[in-house]
Amino acid sequence: MVPVDTVLHRATRGRLGLGALAGVRTLLLHTVGRRSGQPRTTPVLYVRHAGGYLVVGSNWGGAEHPGWSANLLANPAATVTVDGRDLAVRARLLTDTEREDLWPLLTRAWPAYDEYVVRAGGRRLRVFLLEPVDPV
Repeated sequence: MVPVDTVLHRATRGRLGLGALAGVRTLLLHTVGRRSGQPRTTPVLYVRHAGGYLVVGSNWGGAEHPGWSANLLANPAATVTVDGRDLAVRARLLTDTEREDLWPLLTRAWPAYDEYVVRAGGRRLRVFLLEPVDPV
């Protein structure tokens, strides 16, 4: 479904995606591959917070972190397409304390995150704040 969601997002400039059908907000995250150096685009669920966007590297509860999260660790400069606009952002991995404080906000938006924690089998889901380079 991710490829279909990506095409839908691209065609509508981030105004419509499969997440909208489930009542959640999604954005297109544009990163640079940490090994390939090639541009990568991924639809990601988000929650607005502190002028930016909280995103969770859940990988649907898989054993491995999603590639986009490793790309952000290697190079925190990225772009998001949200609501038809492209914004330059800088990713910041939340501290453990920040993550714990904000987790309820994330699970209110997408309750399945708690299930993903269990399915991930001990892998700590990475949570990033994507902060606009020029505040929104």
